[in-house]
Amino acid sequence: MYKTPSPLPEAARVAVAKVLNEQLATGLDLHSQIKLAHWNVRGPQFAALHPLFEQFATQLALHNDSIAERAVTLGALAIGTARQVAAQSKLAEYPVATTKDLEHVVALAERFETYLEGARATRATAEQHGDLTTVDLLAGVVEQFEKNAWFLRATLA
Repeated sequence: MYKTPSPLPEAARVAVAKVLNEQLATGLDLHSQIKLAHWNVRGPQFAALHPLFEQFATQLALHNDSIAERAVTLGALAIGTARQVAAQSKLAEYPVATTKDLEHVVALAERFETYLEGARATRATAEQHGDLTTVDLLAGVVEQFEKNAWFLRATLA
């Protein structure tokens, strides 16, 4: 850890940065999986899903950037190479042969739930360590991706 403007004790910064980097790895993996769905979706729902998937990817890219920058602000290094992401992501491998529109919706909905579990757990760790800034950051992430998960589940209803 390096010198930082955060008033949190170093032990708290280490713990929070660790879970932020774990969430970042999952977020970067999710971003690539959303883009895979965006590129390969086919079927009657194509016109609605293609831009929706792009919207999800754009939103997630912004959240990933904020999460990485928060880890760095706490004095850590952000992780993010393909190998680091592959080693740390909590997501299942995407079914790469999927092309059907609603199969992509199911696959992404499952992955959004995993991502949300991680975001909530990361927020809980930040709460335990009194890092209200990270709690606020993750509240926005959870709010956005609960809505996105609802969009996907509503498509399947």
